[in-house]
Parts: sequence; structure tokens; C-alpha cells
Amino acid sequence: MVIAVAAAKHRCWSFEDQQQFEAAAQEFLAEGLAAGERIWFCRAGGPGGMAAWLEQAARAHPGAVEYVPLDTAYPTGGWLDPAAQVARYTAATDAAVTEGYTGLRVVADDTPLVRTPDQLAAFARYETLVDRYIATAPLRAVCGFDRGRVGDRAIAELACLHPHSDPANVHFALRAGPPGGPAAILSGELDPAADELLPAALAHVRPQPTGGSIVFDAAGLRFVDHRALLHLHRYAEQAQAEVVLRTSLGTVDRIVDLVGITRVRTEPVR
Repeated sequence: MVIAVAAAKHRCWSFEDQQQFEAAAQEFLAEGLAAGERIWFCRAGGPGGMAAWLEQAARAHPGAVEYVPLDTAYPTGGWLDPAAQVARYTAATDAAVTEGYTGLRVVADDTPLVRTPDQLAAFARYETLVDRYIATAPLRAVCGFDRGRVGDRAIAELACLHPHSDPANVHFALRAGPPGGPAAILSGELDPAADELLPAALAHVRPQPTGGSIVFDAAGLRFVDHRALLHLHRYAEQAQAEVVLRTSLGTVDRIVDLVGITRVRTEPVR
């Protein structure tokens, strides 16, 4: 089920009913038109139930509204090139601004792009790269996935790469850090439900060490258990580095000492 639209720039929606998805898409895209943005609706097989709304919006906002077939927005040939896809959205966003719009706003039903494990891995890497771009660009995007066709596990694996998502069982987000900043941004709750998702997220985001340390901006981290810290320890061990969590959580140091974790330390933030 799609939850209410929020102000996030990059969201993951999962849905079981196309009408619910389309209703939420209309609301999100209408906000973009009101803000002076160009809007895209991307889906395979035509606009479906969005057709009448898109036609009406296009009459009211000439040049600002477009249905873009999924294989035009994501010309993958069956295999998504993450960097090339970010370049396409960069060019589309730049074009919108050049033509006088305040930015670009996109809703895409990306279900067909994540059907196989290899497709999922490529798309997850793309999510990491495009999220870094969206953080500072005049682009807002919703990535939609049909839960019945993609499955709960794959959706959860994708959802935790977004700053905001609707699946109720995803309690944390791991995102690439900004250029020149921390290697990654870690927020939410690393509870037992993250035991399988965190290693997958680390493999997709691939935070790299600088000077022997992999620094995480964890100011938004509200809870962490020993399992998650062990995963971070193992990741650091493989990278021959240490993980530095910039966090105000005092429990981290206590758990590290209690469990004997040697490759994770904290730097306090306020």
C-alpha cells in the first residue's frame, strides 16, 4: 500500500493496487506542477489509469507534463547501467531548468527493472548513485514497485537505500555520503529486522575508507544492536579499515566493549 505523500525528495513506494499507486502519483506530481516543475510519469505499457489526468494536466500546463515509456526513461536493453542512467536524469533535469522550470519531478513504476537478482543489484547501485545526485539537484523522484511481482525481500532491499520509504518493515536507511564528506549516511533503527538487510545495503552502497577510516554520518541513528555492529566490523575488516560512527548514541561504545568489537568506534555529535 502507498502511504501519504511526504516532502521527501527521493522516496520508495511499494503497492499492491494500481489505482492506489496512481492516486498517490497524481498527488505527488500535482505538487510538482504547483511548484513550477516539469513532471514525468514513467511506466511500461502506457499511462493506464493516469492517461486522463495527464491529458488534463498537459492542457493546463503546456510543455510541463509528459508520459515517458519506461524503456525510454531507462533504455537498458535488459541491463541498467547505473552511471549512464544518472547521467540521463542529470541531462533531463538540466534541460527542465534551462527551459524555465524549477526542476524535474518523476514518478516511475520500476517493477520490470528488478525482476532478476542481477537486475536488482544493478538497480540498487543506481539508486545509491542517483540519491547522491538528488540530494543537491532540483530533482524529486518516486521509485515504485509492485509488491506482488517484486516480493517483500527485494522491496526491502531497495527501500533501505532511500531517505524515505513506505514498507513498514524497513526501519533504517543507508545512503552514500556527499562528495568530500562522510563515506555514508546511516539513519533510523538497526534492530534485528536489519540483520539481513544491512549487509546487502553495504554491498550496494560500497562506502570506501579514507585514511584507513570508513566514516558514517550516523547523527540520525536512533538505535543499534550488536548484530549490526558486527556487520559493520566485518565490512571494515574486509576493507582493512575501521568504521567510525559519528553519533550521539552512547550505547554504541558500551556494546563495542561488551562484545569485543575492534573495528568500530564512535565520534560524538550533538
